[in-house]
Amino acid sequence: MKSFLIIGMGSFGTHLCREFSSMKCELMIVDKDADTLEAMLPKVVSARVGDCTKENVLESFDVPSFDACFVCIGSDFESSLQITSLLKELGAKRVFSKADGDIQEKFLLHNGADFVIYPEKNTAHNIALQEISDSIFDALTLTEDYMICEILPRADWIGKTVVDINMRRKYRLSLLAVKRGSDVIPMPGLDYKFRDNEHVIVLGHIEDIREYAL
Repeated sequence: MKSFLIIGMGSFGTHLCREFSSMKCELMIVDKDADTLEAMLPKVVSARVGDCTKENVLESFDVPSFDACFVCIGSDFESSLQITSLLKELGAKRVFSKADGDIQEKFLLHNGADFVIYPEKNTAHNIALQEISDSIFDALTLTEDYMICEILPRADWIGKTVVDINMRRKYRLSLLAVKRGSDVIPMPGLDYKFRDNEHVIVLGHIEDIREYAL
């Protein structure tokens, strides 16, 4: 079972806590305000009230023992930078830090963040991509350049196999699964034939997905 440290229980930190809890992960949550922790107590192993900009507070959490640490502070960017840097100095395996703008993203990466979470930017991009094409039904941004999308297969794919389509060579997309209603077929074999009324889930560069969809 994986364990995670979540610092900052605002809107994003709370949603992240709920998601990890639903996946049976072990969680420690931290915030300066005790009231923000109360609703999450049934979902976590430990909840602490503390100022994580203080090194001695972070040291008491045994930072290296967590699989990843999440800095979810949105209102005080200076504190977010400081906590991100301290976590890396204390031996954090991976640090995810929340950003609210491009400049913040750059500073967080410079201060030791392994990954920067940019919820508003990613959500806006995914919505825009879905709305400009009737072929895209869902999207998940992985990095600045790559994403996973649920797309409609081309009409000329129907009745052809994965080998016939050769998606990676022709479209530079990797086939991850086929979705038919609520059923999902992960990693379909090379002899799988595409059918009507199904979607395909692919991984690819954003520009290649955009080119395919438009």
